[in-house]
Amino acid sequence: MSKNKKVVIVTGGTWGAGRGVVARLAQEGYQVIGCGTEKKEMGSTAEKGIEVTQRQLAEQGLEVDLRDVDVSNEGQVTALIESVVEEYGWLYGLVNNAAIHPTGTILQTTTEIWDRVHDVNLKGIFLTCKAAVPHMIEGGSGSIINVGSGSQWGKPNLLAYCASKGGVMALSMALAYDHLADQIRVNMVIPGGMLGTGMTDDMIDNPTFAKAMEKAMTKTVAARSVDGGDIAGAVNYLLSEDSEVVTGTVLDVGCFSHQGGPIPNRRV
Repeated sequence: MSKNKKVVIVTGGTWGAGRGVVARLAQEGYQVIGCGTEKKEMGSTAEKGIEVTQRQLAEQGLEVDLRDVDVSNEGQVTALIESVVEEYGWLYGLVNNAAIHPTGTILQTTTEIWDRVHDVNLKGIFLTCKAAVPHMIEGGSGSIINVGSGSQWGKPNLLAYCASKGGVMALSMALAYDHLADQIRVNMVIPGGMLGTGMTDDMIDNPTFAKAMEKAMTKTVAARSVDGGDIAGAVNYLLSEDSEVVTGTVLDVGCFSHQGGPIPNRRV
Protein backbone atom coordinates (compact mmCIF):
# COMPACT_ATOMS: atom_id res chain seq x y z
CA MET A 1 0.00 0.00 0.00
CA SER A 2 1.64 3.20 -1.17
CA LYS A 3 1.82 6.16 1.17
CA ASN A 4 1.92 8.41 -1.90
CA LYS A 5 -1.70 7.74 -2.80
CA LYS A 6 -4.48 10.10 -1.76
CA VAL A 7 -5.95 8.61 1.41
CA VAL A 8 -9.74 8.40 1.72
CA ILE A 9 -11.91 7.04 4.53
CA VAL A 10 -15.37 5.70 3.63
CA THR A 11 -17.77 5.04 6.52
CA GLY A 12 -20.54 2.56 5.90
CA GLY A 13 -18.13 1.09 3.40
CA THR A 14 -18.66 -2.62 4.01
CA TRP A 15 -22.23 -2.91 2.75
CA GLY A 16 -24.52 -1.72 -0.03
CA ALA A 17 -23.69 1.50 -1.85
CA GLY A 18 -20.69 2.09 0.40
CA ARG A 19 -19.14 -1.14 -0.82
CA GLY A 20 -19.50 0.13 -4.38
CA VAL A 21 -17.86 3.42 -3.44
CA VAL A 22 -14.94 1.63 -1.80
CA ALA A 23 -14.38 -0.51 -4.89
CA ARG A 24 -14.57 2.41 -7.32
CA LEU A 25 -12.16 4.57 -5.34
CA ALA A 26 -9.68 1.70 -5.07
CA GLN A 27 -9.91 1.27 -8.85
CA GLU A 28 -9.24 4.99 -9.26
CA GLY A 29 -5.98 4.63 -7.32
CA TYR A 30 -6.92 6.01 -3.90
CA GLN A 31 -5.72 4.41 -0.69
CA VAL A 32 -9.11 3.50 0.75
CA ILE A 33 -9.98 2.75 4.36
CA GLY A 34 -13.49 1.29 4.45
CA CYS A 35 -15.30 1.24 7.78
CA GLY A 36 -18.45 -0.49 8.95
CA THR A 37 -19.87 -1.91 12.12
CA GLU A 38 -20.04 -5.69 12.20
CA LYS A 39 -23.02 -5.66 14.56
CA LYS A 40 -26.60 -5.33 13.33
CA GLU A 41 -28.15 -1.90 13.94
CA MET A 42 -31.80 -0.95 14.33
CA GLY A 43 -33.41 -0.17 10.99
CA SER A 44 -30.76 -2.06 9.03
CA THR A 45 -30.14 -5.63 7.91
CA ALA A 46 -26.45 -4.93 7.36
CA GLU A 47 -24.02 -6.86 9.57
CA LYS A 48 -20.71 -8.71 9.34
CA GLY A 49 -19.87 -7.14 6.00
CA ILE A 50 -16.08 -7.02 6.22
CA GLU A 51 -15.38 -10.61 5.16
CA VAL A 52 -17.76 -10.46 2.19
CA THR A 53 -16.46 -7.05 1.12
CA GLN A 54 -12.85 -8.24 1.36
CA ARG A 55 -13.62 -11.30 -0.73
CA GLN A 56 -15.43 -9.30 -3.43
CA LEU A 57 -12.62 -6.77 -3.61
CA ALA A 58 -9.99 -9.51 -3.84
CA GLU A 59 -11.90 -11.04 -6.76
CA GLN A 60 -11.48 -7.69 -8.52
CA GLY A 61 -7.79 -7.57 -7.67
CA LEU A 62 -8.31 -4.67 -5.27
CA GLU A 63 -6.62 -4.11 -1.91
CA VAL A 64 -8.49 -2.05 0.67
CA ASP A 65 -7.99 -1.48 4.40
CA LEU A 66 -11.29 -2.53 6.07
CA ARG A 67 -12.06 -1.84 9.73
CA ASP A 68 -14.84 -2.40 12.25
CA VAL A 69 -15.74 1.09 13.51
CA ASP A 70 -18.88 2.49 15.16
CA VAL A 71 -19.03 6.11 13.99
CA SER A 72 -21.16 7.10 16.99
CA ASN A 73 -18.32 6.17 19.34
CA GLU A 74 -15.95 9.14 19.72
CA GLY A 75 -13.09 7.00 20.99
CA GLN A 76 -13.30 4.63 18.02
CA VAL A 77 -13.54 7.51 15.54
CA THR A 78 -10.57 9.37 17.03
CA ALA A 79 -8.51 6.17 17.06
CA LEU A 80 -9.45 5.51 13.42
CA ILE A 81 -8.39 8.95 12.17
CA GLU A 82 -5.18 9.04 14.18
CA SER A 83 -4.15 5.54 13.11
CA VAL A 84 -4.86 6.29 9.45
CA VAL A 85 -2.75 9.47 9.51
CA GLU A 86 0.02 7.70 11.39
CA GLU A 87 0.06 4.75 8.99
CA TYR A 88 -0.43 6.57 5.67
CA GLY A 89 0.99 9.98 6.48
CA TRP A 90 -2.03 12.15 5.69
CA LEU A 91 -5.77 12.24 5.04
CA TYR A 92 -7.23 13.73 1.88
CA GLY A 93 -10.84 12.54 1.70
CA LEU A 94 -13.73 11.55 3.95
CA VAL A 95 -16.94 9.96 2.68
CA ASN A 96 -19.63 9.81 5.36
CA ASN A 97 -22.01 7.11 4.20
CA ALA A 98 -22.85 5.29 7.45
CA ALA A 99 -26.53 5.55 8.43
CA ILE A 100 -29.44 3.62 9.92
CA HIS A 101 -33.08 3.85 8.82
CA PRO A 102 -35.77 2.93 11.39
CA THR A 103 -39.32 3.67 10.28
CA GLY A 104 -42.08 5.26 12.35
CA THR A 105 -44.06 8.40 13.03
CA ILE A 106 -43.53 10.40 16.20
CA LEU A 107 -46.03 8.09 17.91
CA GLN A 108 -43.88 5.03 17.18
CA THR A 109 -40.50 6.69 17.71
CA THR A 110 -39.11 6.05 21.16
CA THR A 111 -36.44 8.19 22.74
CA GLU A 112 -34.05 5.27 22.32
CA ILE A 113 -34.70 5.12 18.56
CA TRP A 114 -34.44 8.89 18.18
CA ASP A 115 -31.12 9.02 20.05
CA ARG A 116 -29.57 6.09 18.20
CA VAL A 117 -30.55 7.39 14.75
CA HIS A 118 -29.05 10.79 15.49
CA ASP A 119 -25.98 9.24 17.12
CA VAL A 120 -25.16 7.32 13.93
CA ASN A 121 -26.54 9.52 11.16
CA LEU A 122 -25.69 13.00 12.46
CA LYS A 123 -23.35 12.78 15.44
CA GLY A 124 -21.28 10.22 13.53
CA ILE A 125 -20.58 12.78 10.80
CA PHE A 126 -19.83 15.44 13.40
CA LEU A 127 -17.29 13.13 15.04
CA THR A 128 -15.54 12.02 11.86
CA CYS A 129 -15.31 15.58 10.53
CA LYS A 130 -14.12 16.96 13.87
CA ALA A 131 -11.31 14.41 13.93
CA ALA A 132 -10.44 14.69 10.22
CA VAL A 133 -10.56 18.44 9.54
CA PRO A 134 -7.42 19.38 11.54
CA HIS A 135 -5.40 16.88 9.49
CA MET A 136 -6.86 18.23 6.24
CA ILE A 137 -5.96 21.77 7.30
CA GLU A 138 -2.43 20.60 8.06
CA GLY A 139 -2.27 18.90 4.67
CA GLY A 140 -3.41 22.06 2.86
CA SER A 141 -6.68 20.76 1.40
CA GLY A 142 -9.30 18.06 1.59
CA SER A 143 -12.66 16.82 0.36
CA ILE A 144 -15.57 15.74 2.54
CA ILE A 145 -18.63 14.09 1.00
CA ASN A 146 -21.67 13.51 3.18
CA VAL A 147 -24.36 11.16 1.90
CA GLY A 148 -27.78 12.68 2.48
CA SER A 149 -31.25 11.54 1.48
CA GLY A 150 -34.37 12.79 -0.24
CA SER A 151 -35.89 12.20 3.19
CA GLN A 152 -34.09 15.28 4.49
CA TRP A 153 -36.90 17.29 2.92
CA GLY A 154 -39.43 15.16 4.82
CA LYS A 155 -41.18 11.86 4.03
CA PRO A 156 -43.93 9.93 5.83
CA ASN A 157 -43.22 7.32 8.49
CA LEU A 158 -39.51 8.18 8.77
CA LEU A 159 -39.51 10.87 11.44
CA ALA A 160 -36.15 10.25 13.11
CA TYR A 161 -34.37 9.44 9.88
CA CYS A 162 -35.74 12.55 8.14
CA ALA A 163 -34.72 14.76 11.06
CA SER A 164 -31.22 13.31 11.15
CA LYS A 165 -30.69 13.74 7.42
CA GLY A 166 -32.01 17.31 7.58
CA GLY A 167 -29.34 17.89 10.19
CA VAL A 168 -26.70 16.44 7.88
CA MET A 169 -27.68 18.98 5.23
CA ALA A 170 -27.32 21.91 7.63
CA LEU A 171 -24.07 20.58 9.09
CA SER A 172 -22.61 20.13 5.61
CA MET A 173 -23.39 23.66 4.48
CA ALA A 174 -22.07 25.18 7.73
CA LEU A 175 -18.89 23.12 7.42
CA ALA A 176 -18.43 24.25 3.81
CA TYR A 177 -18.63 27.89 4.89
CA ASP A 178 -16.30 27.45 7.86
CA HIS A 179 -13.50 25.78 5.92
CA LEU A 180 -13.66 27.43 2.50
CA ALA A 181 -10.46 29.36 3.23
CA ASP A 182 -8.78 26.12 4.30
CA GLN A 183 -9.38 24.67 0.82
CA ILE A 184 -11.55 21.92 2.28
CA ARG A 185 -14.50 21.14 0.05
CA VAL A 186 -17.70 19.85 1.67
CA ASN A 187 -20.44 18.50 -0.57
CA MET A 188 -23.44 16.18 -0.42
CA VAL A 189 -24.64 13.28 -2.54
CA ILE A 190 -28.37 12.51 -2.44
CA PRO A 191 -29.08 8.94 -3.65
CA GLY A 192 -32.37 7.99 -5.24
CA GLY A 193 -34.25 4.78 -4.52
CA MET A 194 -32.05 1.73 -4.44
CA LEU A 195 -32.05 -1.75 -2.95
CA GLY A 196 -29.25 -3.73 -1.34
CA THR A 197 -28.27 -0.96 1.07
CA GLY A 198 -29.32 -2.83 4.20
CA MET A 199 -31.85 -0.11 5.00
CA THR A 200 -34.93 -1.47 3.24
CA ASP A 201 -33.98 -5.06 2.44
CA ASP A 202 -36.29 -6.45 5.13
CA MET A 203 -39.25 -4.74 3.41
CA ILE A 204 -38.74 -6.21 -0.07
CA ASP A 205 -41.43 -8.87 0.44
CA ASN A 206 -43.99 -6.24 1.47
CA PRO A 207 -46.25 -5.82 -1.62
CA THR A 208 -47.01 -2.16 -0.88
CA PHE A 209 -43.33 -1.32 -0.49
CA ALA A 210 -42.32 -3.32 -3.54
CA LYS A 211 -44.91 -1.55 -5.70
CA ALA A 212 -43.85 1.88 -4.43
CA MET A 213 -40.18 1.13 -5.08
CA GLU A 214 -40.92 -0.17 -8.58
CA LYS A 215 -42.80 3.03 -9.39
CA ALA A 216 -40.11 5.26 -7.91
CA MET A 217 -37.30 3.49 -9.70
CA THR A 218 -38.84 4.06 -13.14
CA LYS A 219 -38.99 7.80 -12.48
CA THR A 220 -35.27 8.43 -12.76
CA VAL A 221 -34.03 10.06 -15.93
CA ALA A 222 -32.42 6.72 -16.85
CA ALA A 223 -35.69 4.82 -16.22
CA ARG A 224 -33.99 2.45 -13.77
CA SER A 225 -33.06 2.18 -10.15
CA VAL A 226 -29.98 3.81 -8.70
CA ASP A 227 -27.09 1.47 -7.90
CA GLY A 228 -23.80 1.62 -6.05
CA GLY A 229 -21.95 2.50 -9.24
CA ASP A 230 -24.02 5.66 -9.66
CA ILE A 231 -23.21 6.79 -6.14
CA ALA A 232 -19.56 5.84 -6.58
CA GLY A 233 -19.31 7.93 -9.74
CA ALA A 234 -20.66 11.00 -7.97
CA VAL A 235 -18.32 10.49 -5.02
CA ASN A 236 -15.36 10.00 -7.32
CA TYR A 237 -16.12 13.30 -9.07
CA LEU A 238 -16.37 15.19 -5.78
CA LEU A 239 -13.03 13.79 -4.65
CA SER A 240 -11.29 14.50 -7.94
CA GLU A 241 -9.52 17.60 -9.17
CA ASP A 242 -12.42 18.09 -11.61
CA SER A 243 -14.42 19.46 -8.66
CA GLU A 244 -11.69 21.49 -6.97
CA VAL A 245 -13.84 24.67 -7.06
CA VAL A 246 -17.05 22.88 -5.98
CA THR A 247 -18.19 23.16 -2.36
CA GLY A 248 -21.49 23.52 -0.53
CA THR A 249 -23.19 21.62 -3.36
CA VAL A 250 -25.91 18.96 -3.30
CA LEU A 251 -25.44 16.43 -6.10
CA ASP A 252 -28.72 14.65 -6.82
CA VAL A 253 -28.22 11.09 -8.04
CA GLY A 254 -31.60 9.77 -9.12
CA CYS A 255 -33.65 11.47 -6.39
CA PHE A 256 -35.31 14.24 -8.40
CA SER A 257 -38.66 13.80 -6.65
CA HIS A 258 -37.31 15.65 -3.59
CA GLN A 259 -37.65 18.86 -5.62
CA GLY A 260 -41.36 18.85 -4.79
CA GLY A 261 -42.85 18.93 -8.25
CA PRO A 262 -44.68 16.03 -9.91
CA ILE A 263 -42.55 13.57 -11.85
CA PRO A 264 -44.13 12.97 -15.24
CA ASN A 265 -44.95 9.51 -16.47
CA ARG A 266 -42.52 8.20 -19.04
CA ARG A 267 -43.69 8.34 -22.65
CA VAL A 268 -44.41 4.94 -24.10
